[in-house]
Amino acid sequence: MKQAGILLPVFSLPGRYGVGTLGKAAFDFVDFLSETGNRIWQILPMGPTGFGNSPYQAFSAFAGNPYFIDLETLVSEGLLASEELAALDFGEDSERVDYGKLYAAKFAALRRAYAGWRKAGNTPKEALRSIPAETQSYCVFMAIKESLGGASWDVWPEALRDRQERAVAAFMEAQEEEIGFFAFLQLKFQEQWKRLRAYAGARDIRILGDIPIYCAPDSADVWAHRELFQYDNLGHPKSVAGVPPDAFSATGQLWGNPLYDWRAHEKSGFRWWLDRMDYCLGLYDELRVDHFRGFEAYYAIPYGEETAENGKWVKGPGMALFEAMYSHFGTEKLPIVAEDLGVITEEVVELMEQTGFPGMKVLQFAWDSGAGNTYLPHNFTTPNCICYTGTHDNDTLRHWFDTLPDWQRDYIYRYTSRSGNDWKFMPELLIKRAMASIADTVIVPAADYLDKGGEARINAPGEGVGNWQWRLEENAFSQEKKRVIAEILGTYGRYHRTEPPATEETVAEEKKGESVEG
Repeated sequence: MKQAGILLPVFSLPGRYGVGTLGKAAFDFVDFLSETGNRIWQILPMGPTGFGNSPYQAFSAFAGNPYFIDLETLVSEGLLASEELAALDFGEDSERVDYGKLYAAKFAALRRAYAGWRKAGNTPKEALRSIPAETQSYCVFMAIKESLGGASWDVWPEALRDRQERAVAAFMEAQEEEIGFFAFLQLKFQEQWKRLRAYAGARDIRILGDIPIYCAPDSADVWAHRELFQYDNLGHPKSVAGVPPDAFSATGQLWGNPLYDWRAHEKSGFRWWLDRMDYCLGLYDELRVDHFRGFEAYYAIPYGEETAENGKWVKGPGMALFEAMYSHFGTEKLPIVAEDLGVITEEVVELMEQTGFPGMKVLQFAWDSGAGNTYLPHNFTTPNCICYTGTHDNDTLRHWFDTLPDWQRDYIYRYTSRSGNDWKFMPELLIKRAMASIADTVIVPAADYLDKGGEARINAPGEGVGNWQWRLEENAFSQEKKRVIAEILGTYGRYHRTEPPATEETVAEEKKGESVEG
């Protein structure tokens, strides 16, 4: 079945209080997807972020980002007063996240909500019991980190760094309230997400999540399971992740993430990965797996190197990991999309074929090497793929096209059968080229439908500032824009709409608590 979707991170949703949340704007976006015939909402990883705010560097692979908890829902539950929110400064720019102000204001509001929750007779132990074991470890991790001024776990006092049983137990007893606070945040995140996902499911809107292949060095995952990573006894990584030098970077990319000890994972029957998949597939309908090629072979850079030049390729788990997943879930097919960009060898192609996972085709990569470029729609060899106009790491179509050399722009004009050089037609024409391809699924970033410039770019890899901040303005999609999107999807056989199975009263119940007048 041909289908289409839109890429929009949760933090990019519009609304009050500094950042997109799981509240009214999220429900409205689901309605918008349904109205326009889209079937997929692709988001970015939803883990709790720290310095740099990258969703690909989360404090845990088993926790939700507290920023996404909707405060108006907490008001409707009686845990906060709207007057308390009005007194907080979440930032002045409604189209950019100000993470400094957001952190201070959001956590002040969330701590007040926790106090209200405790006042209602709830206990920290109740919150902990309501979340998975790995998420509980994250709550302990965050409470320790908070008590030590945000320090990375590798510089904690030795007993806590090494998770010595007596030291951790003593901390948990002494800091029960702080651990309970972080557990409360996960409880509320899960409640709000489940409500939103059920609302989307009733309208046949599928949520495509994103799972980073690697964990952040300063994460509960590494702290709690150091034996599953390439670490020494002092808490230092032996090797770290990255990619080798190429035409775009003479020194390669040094990501710095700890690498897995795949032998240890295999000995455990890949238990940690199976738990991770259980958690993620409990959140999403489908999963995009980042840096899929790293499962066939990963690039290992000795710890302490300043560039990626001296790394080497090392074999990964290959099909053994996915066979364990098939066995665990009792299925021959998993709802996984493989991010198969980058250095793709014959061995990676073979692993893709063995798994049967759909790969990715990105139109912005299609115009630099002539008619044989495999990202050009006429060269797609299988419908088992997702065609993107761009991803979160790409510029917007408008700004990308505007900065191309003349020869590439001329080729694109010829390819889209457009004479002249009138820019205003180009985003829509490239979107239509994607829709006309044989790809089963086409996903378009929201900013491309809106013909946004570079200010709407989500992430510029290698740039330290300005990333993960763009937000939609209120009512960004006019009725005319909705009509155009629906018409495009209908023209290419990708329009799908399931009427909500609801009376107005049922809809009101589904959306209960999503909006409160402040």
